[in-house]
Amino acid sequence: MAKELAFVLINPYPIRKSRTGGIIARYLVRTDLKLVGARLVGASDALVRDFTAYLHDYDPSDPEKCELFSTYVRRAYQPDEATGRPHRSMLLLFEGEDAIRKIFEVTGSIRQRWCSGQTVRDTYGDLVRDPKTGRVEYFEPAVLVGATAKVVGEMLRLWSRYLPADSGIVRGAMDVPGGEDVQQTLVMLKPDNWRQPSLRAGNIMDLVSSTGLRIVGVKKFAMSVAQAEEFYGPVRENLIRVFKIFGADRAAQALSREFGFPVDAAHLGGLCDQLAPLFADREFENIVEFMTGRRPSNCLPEERLKPGSEECLAIIYEGLDAVSKIRDILGATDPLKARPGSIRREFGTNIMVNAAHASDSAENARREMRILDIEHDEHVANLIRTYYP
Repeated sequence: MAKELAFVLINPYPIRKSRTGGIIARYLVRTDLKLVGARLVGASDALVRDFTAYLHDYDPSDPEKCELFSTYVRRAYQPDEATGRPHRSMLLLFEGEDAIRKIFEVTGSIRQRWCSGQTVRDTYGDLVRDPKTGRVEYFEPAVLVGATAKVVGEMLRLWSRYLPADSGIVRGAMDVPGGEDVQQTLVMLKPDNWRQPSLRAGNIMDLVSSTGLRIVGVKKFAMSVAQAEEFYGPVRENLIRVFKIFGADRAAQALSREFGFPVDAAHLGGLCDQLAPLFADREFENIVEFMTGRRPSNCLPEERLKPGSEECLAIIYEGLDAVSKIRDILGATDPLKARPGSIRREFGTNIMVNAAHASDSAENARREMRILDIEHDEHVANLIRTYYP
C-alpha cells in the first residue's frame, strides 16, 4: 500500500487549555504513522473566511455536519474583531500507509456518545444537544481532520496558500500575555523521543505546560550537520574548560594504576592543556552525530547542508521568565543529578541523551531560533505539494 499524507488541525480551545501534548501523544501511539510536519498558525481573516466557506458545503450528504464545522471555525478561529489578534491553532502532518483512515479512526466521529475516552474527540471534544429539541447547544470537536483523500487534499491546498503568512512564530495571539518582561525561549525535543512510537514527546509537552507558558511556534525537522555545528558551537569551548577541571585527576588515577606509583594531578596540567582540544573534538563529533545521524569528519562537503537522518521538534514558548521556568522544569543537564519529577530525570539517559534542549538565555534563544529558522518551513509546503499537487 502506498504512503499517504494526512493532517490533524488542533483547534484553538485545546491549545489554550494546554491539551496539545496529550492530543499529539494519542496520535503517535495509536497509529504507526510518522509525524513529518508541524506548524503553529495564527489564522488571518482571509484564511478563516475561505476555510469557513469550504466547510459549509464540503459534504453535501451531511448538511448538519457542514453547518456545525463552518459555524465552529468562524467562531473559534476568527481573529479578535477589535484588536485583530489571532487565535493559535496547530497543523500536524502525518505520513504512512493508510494514514487518512488511521487518523480519522483515532480522531473519532463528532457524534460519539459513549464517552469512553477511546478517541481524541471522545476525550477532548464535546457535542451537547438539548434533550427536548435535539438542537446543538455546545460543540467543540478538539481537532479537525479529513475523512477522505479528496477532502484532505482540498483542505491542505487551501491551508498551504496561507501558511507562508499565517504560520511560524505567532505574535500577539489573544491568549498570550504581552509586556516588557515577556521572553521567548526554545525547547528542542531530541532524537531519542522519535525513534519509536511513544508517549514521550506528548508527555514532555504536558509537563512543560505546567509552567503556564504558551506555545507560539513549532517546527518538526531533521537537523543538518552545518546547523548542528553552528547550534552547538559554544559547547566546544565549554568541553575544553570542563576537561581541564576533571582531566588531570582522571589522568593521575590512570597513570597511578598503570605504573604502580602515585602520580600527582598537579603535575599534569600541561598534558591536559594538550588533550583538552582532542577530547572536545571527539565529544563534539558525538553530539553532532547524535543530533543528525552523521559524523562531521565522515561527512562529504555536499552532505553538510542536507537534513540528517535524526528527527527533532522545536517548540517556542513565550511568557514571563520563560527561560528560567523552562530550565527548571527540564532539570539538570545530567539526568542523574536532575530533581525527581523533572523532564530529564524522568526521560533522560545521560548528559547527551537527555530528552530535550532548552536555551540558557533569551539571547541564545534568538540565536538558536535563527539557526533552526523557526519562522519558515519549506518542508511542509513541499510535502503538501508532493502528495496534493
